[in-house]
Amino acid sequence: MKKSAIIMISLLLLILSACGKNDQSATKKSTSGTDQKLEKVSLMLDWYPNAVHSFLYAAEEKGYFKEQGLDVDIQMPADTNDPLKLVAANQVDMALSYQPQVLVARGEDIPVKSFAAIVRHPLNQLMVPADSSIKSPKDLAGKTIGYPSIPLDEAIVQSMVKADGGDASKIKMVDVGWDLIPAMATKKTNALIGGYINHEKLLLDKEGHPMRTLNPADYGVPDYYELVLVGSEKELKAKQEVFKKFMTAVREGQKYVQDHPEDGLSILLKHEDKSSPLEKDIETKSLNILLPLMEAKDKSFGYQDPQTWSQVAQWLKDNKVIKSNVKAEDAFINF
Repeated sequence: MKKSAIIMISLLLLILSACGKNDQSATKKSTSGTDQKLEKVSLMLDWYPNAVHSFLYAAEEKGYFKEQGLDVDIQMPADTNDPLKLVAANQVDMALSYQPQVLVARGEDIPVKSFAAIVRHPLNQLMVPADSSIKSPKDLAGKTIGYPSIPLDEAIVQSMVKADGGDASKIKMVDVGWDLIPAMATKKTNALIGGYINHEKLLLDKEGHPMRTLNPADYGVPDYYELVLVGSEKELKAKQEVFKKFMTAVREGQKYVQDHPEDGLSILLKHEDKSSPLEKDIETKSLNILLPLMEAKDKSFGYQDPQTWSQVAQWLKDNKVIKSNVKAEDAFINF
């Protein structure tokens, strides 16, 4: 009896010892932060994942969002018009959109606001074949320009031609929908607007249709922010700390991509959408074009210049893209 009692006590001590070790590891795990509850945030892209979104996926993979206590759900839109609409309806927390579109939306009393400039210069540029006789916008007189039937694109072309001393009444805008590349490849149009220098131009070049581009900012159009991050006025006010944490994380993501572009691109390629597969060589060239255009120089990534917003708002009003006065200072916020 005595021997069995000793054995029972020894077993009990072993069990208690094991339990104590388990409790210590659980406490350590908890204090290490791995059990930290993350706040869910939804972000809708402007389009399918591509090089311009590398900073977001880097922030996700490198844990920068988690460091800020965020769990970011990155979504692709079913339609390019969805991001602003869903943000305004508070169905997603934030989205990528375009500076002119934010101002147009506010002119229609849609309560959205930009909180970061991502691409600081126009990507949407006038494209003409490399061997074209069109050397500047005034040479578009008597020519056809293919575009995706967007009023903003019409205003851009009109401004460019007028600023170059040409007759804007003599150009012909042809709606080609989003078939921009086939329209140029088959020579249905003499020029294109609505295509991006980091996408359509690269694909046309690759397919044997080398293009030249004319930057709207060189011909009467403000040097606008192509891509911005937006939220609803309501959410930006109610969850300001969340947006600040998000910006801290994406600044780290952008820095990582700038310092490690090849790795940043590799991270992106893991997130390609199966319906829109990416071509590594195109995305590599695209990222090389984008990175300098995303730099804010002596300001932090995402900073927005009040003067840029004022100039773009005035230009949209002057060109009747927006009908009402939109207060530029109400259209953005810096974190």
